[in-house]
Amino acid sequence: MIGIINYEAGNIASVSNALNTIGARFVVTDDATVLQRCNGIILPGVGAAPGAMAALKRKGLDDFLFRCDLPVLGICLGMQLLFRESEEGPIDCIGVFPGEVRKFDERRQKVPHMGWNEVRRTKDNHLLHGIQEREYFYFAHSYYVDTGEAAIATTVQAQAFASVIAKGNYYGTQFHPEKSGKAGLTILRNFESLCK
Repeated sequence: MIGIINYEAGNIASVSNALNTIGARFVVTDDATVLQRCNGIILPGVGAAPGAMAALKRKGLDDFLFRCDLPVLGICLGMQLLFRESEEGPIDCIGVFPGEVRKFDERRQKVPHMGWNEVRRTKDNHLLHGIQEREYFYFAHSYYVDTGEAAIATTVQAQAFASVIAKGNYYGTQFHPEKSGKAGLTILRNFESLCK
């Protein structure tokens, strides 16, 4: 059973639909006790970091996520919230990954970065099993994370940024796998298999 965190920052319907498509069992909840009984956690996200972090803190889910020993997948804003801080605010985030989430420079590129873009695998990881070395996924974001040690795939949009991250039991995709067709469903199947 995968727990989808409901924290008022949501692409919950599209993530739920994608999990239904691959036949995964899941529950949508904001109750840490219920989440702890799951086999893995998805932190979805569309919206702004300050409001999202406020909602997580109100529910005690920031601490739950920081200490979680289950596989965790952050999607888009959900991935960004796993970092130490975001200049969108600025605001302190969950802090699983070091580093700061930054806004794209509007003088260098169109913001938000929206649409399909190439994701280039830079490290082997189970989350990327069956994904071609260069595959296209769907993005919708104005903020990004620099490429660094946690990056297992990168994307270029005027500059390179981390599009998939992994460390221990924590994973993140800057793109939306639930909106990325067959390749996106492969990512979600891979995450589901990590939860068994």
